[in-house]
Amino acid sequence: MTPSFFLRRLFGAAFDRRHGRLPIALILFLAVSSTFVLDAAAQSSPEARSSEQVQAGQSVPTDVTSDSINIEMKDKLDGLRQQLNAFRESVQSTPDDDAKLADIRVKAEAIVEEMRVASDAMKVRVEQIQGRLTSLGEPPAAGQPAEAPAVAEERSKLENERSQLNLIVDDAGSLSNSATQLANMITNLRRTLFAQTLFRHTELTPDAFVDAGNAFVTEMRDFYSTIGSWGSFVIRFKAFSLLGAIALSVGAAFLFLAGGYRLFGRFLQRSNSDNPAYIKRLSYTFWSTVMHSITFAAFLVTSYLFLEGFNVLRPDVAPMIATFFGFIWFVHFVWKLTYAALAPHETGWRLVRITDRGARLLSLAIIAMAVTNGLDYLLGAVSVALGSPLVLTIAKSLIASVVIGFILIAISFIRPVMAEGEDATGQGRPWPRYFTVTLRVMGGLLLLCVIAGYVGLARFASTQIVLTGAVLALIYIGLLSGKAISKRGAFNDTALGRRLVERYRFGDVGLDQAGLLVGLGIYAVALALGIPLILITWGFQITDIESWVVSFFTEFRIGSISISIVGIFGGLLLFALGYILTRWAQKWIDGNVLARSHVDIGVRNSVKTGIGYLGVGLAVIVGVSAAGINLSNLALVASALSVGIGFGLQNIVSNFVSGLILLVERPFKVGDHVVTGATEGIVKRISVRATEIETFRQQAIIVPNSDLINAAVGNWTLKNRIQRSEIKVSTSYESDPEKVIAILLDIVSEVPEILRNPGPHVEFLAFGGSSLDFELRFHLADMSEGLRIRNAIRIEILKRFREQGVEIPFPRSEVVYHRGLPIFPEEPDVRGGA
Repeated sequence: MTPSFFLRRLFGAAFDRRHGRLPIALILFLAVSSTFVLDAAAQSSPEARSSEQVQAGQSVPTDVTSDSINIEMKDKLDGLRQQLNAFRESVQSTPDDDAKLADIRVKAEAIVEEMRVASDAMKVRVEQIQGRLTSLGEPPAAGQPAEAPAVAEERSKLENERSQLNLIVDDAGSLSNSATQLANMITNLRRTLFAQTLFRHTELTPDAFVDAGNAFVTEMRDFYSTIGSWGSFVIRFKAFSLLGAIALSVGAAFLFLAGGYRLFGRFLQRSNSDNPAYIKRLSYTFWSTVMHSITFAAFLVTSYLFLEGFNVLRPDVAPMIATFFGFIWFVHFVWKLTYAALAPHETGWRLVRITDRGARLLSLAIIAMAVTNGLDYLLGAVSVALGSPLVLTIAKSLIASVVIGFILIAISFIRPVMAEGEDATGQGRPWPRYFTVTLRVMGGLLLLCVIAGYVGLARFASTQIVLTGAVLALIYIGLLSGKAISKRGAFNDTALGRRLVERYRFGDVGLDQAGLLVGLGIYAVALALGIPLILITWGFQITDIESWVVSFFTEFRIGSISISIVGIFGGLLLFALGYILTRWAQKWIDGNVLARSHVDIGVRNSVKTGIGYLGVGLAVIVGVSAAGINLSNLALVASALSVGIGFGLQNIVSNFVSGLILLVERPFKVGDHVVTGATEGIVKRISVRATEIETFRQQAIIVPNSDLINAAVGNWTLKNRIQRSEIKVSTSYESDPEKVIAILLDIVSEVPEILRNPGPHVEFLAFGGSSLDFELRFHLADMSEGLRIRNAIRIEILKRFREQGVEIPFPRSEVVYHRGLPIFPEEPDVRGGA
């Protein structure tokens, strides 16, 4: 797969689809325009229009817009039909070119999508015409007065357009079915081609190896001749072009490498620490591999494009150069990943517990497999470019598969595992048994496939073992890195976290949320880079991946539901923009128009609230429409809900709407101390139907949301958790009030939890029946500490009063006996007194 082919497939297909849909967009625009013209014309009676035009000496205008739409649509269908015929002929002529088949399938699917959009638009127009014909009524029967000429002309025109549109819709459906059949046929062809390539059997005879040896000698001679002639041609006629391409390539390399190191330099080099943290080792392994691989790939692609742009490459040399660049990148990628993860020369940065000797041997074995597999594809590209016999390609793949199989078996005999507490310079222990068996089975299967003659299957399996294994290892390291950074408090110890704290003053909560976002971003990067590479190695073409990505972000269907990620993000963006504009309009109107007009504060608040509701409602409608959600479906849902409400769901709906109001308005939140009616406690959960309040006796009270909306609710912690506490104190009449006040203030001054602003004070409340009554008032930062602090203050007051000789009186009663009749007992007369 050449870089030029990649870029052409990446941008060319999208360009073709965009231009292929432009006529459809134009047709839809004209159809809507003509609809508005007809609707505006229908506002007045046909007879009145006809009479006015006759009096003015004008003729009734003919609607040519619909005819132009139909003609253009027919031309479009004819062009697409010719394209399908050309695609069908191309498939029949080259049924074994997988890349070309994938490209044709994507174009056929684009035709299907275009026909679906066009058919939907035409059906809408047919419904509009039918509605207009219904409003005109049936034509007069025989013997009845004739209708106005304008009405008859309009009815005839609409019926003619409807019949034409019906024919176009049928034709578009037929064309869509043909394109769908072609796409399905291509899918079956590609599946068959893939299976044939994998399971093609080759007879391995001595004559085949002799033929392969002779072909190899001939190929080497042709290769040297081709490269030599190309080199002499470039030196004689393209020297300045070659120097220019090399200079631009070197400049591009400097730009990519310098930019990469400037932006991600801290991730691309190891520090001098002997024992770095695990998260730092993961981050270095992942980001150094990703950034080096991306920058090196960008350098190779730009170098190839420069060589191709300056016409330095010949058609017979270009595929070999492109494959050579791919071979270099592949080996570089495996080398960077292996040395970053295994760190054969830096024990502290190693991700796995293996010995130094084991790390060196594993690194050499993995790189050897990568070089062997890459050389197989490079030499295969040379054979294809030079037209060598197929037996030579089979022989090369056979040798590569055998080498990789023996390397896998050899890896199983390495003793790299380091025991707990063992030094990295030790001899190590063997692999776990299951891992040893897995390596030997994979190597043995490769050799068995080669011996059985299934060289294509062995080549495919060896590629998956090397390339897919490396990509999966990179994805796994990326996921581990994201998981490590997402842990609570882990992001605080990273360089990026410390920079956010120093420069932007992030708090602990902000850092924790930033770490979670960074972890999710690493997940996305790892999957976005790894999955396409795995799909390509498994036989999928770039056009397949491009088509899936475009379909995922633009439109993918779940049953009859169509979802567009781009539309959803666009709807959210429009809603956010509408919300910001609404808040700005509220602030501007309230601060400039209403404030300068000296409008009452209540009126100003009502106007501000109304503007907010109106603006947010419009923003919701615009955002939902932009997201591609059909508002008519919402109308159907609303009508169904209204029927349900009418049949006895008033309370449920009332609680549901009240719950939404509580969640949006937030008069209280989970953890608040609230009082409603006879219920007082802490809010534990707010759902859309009811709110759970836990009393201080640990009883859970489920309160319907409508009760909380319609009744008064006290919230002790709505704004903050500050609370005023009071302690009543009574002393005897012999006590000095100023001394009592001083003692109380001195006691609260020693309590650190009591706020100094507002400060504590003592109120001399009253002259009681047997005491002087005081009240100590103070504010606490956290009301949950009130009970403990009040108890402690009461104990301290009692101690201080005893030390200072301040008496706390108690009520006294006098009992007076009155003598009465001797027969009955004397009844006491209890009178209160001092």
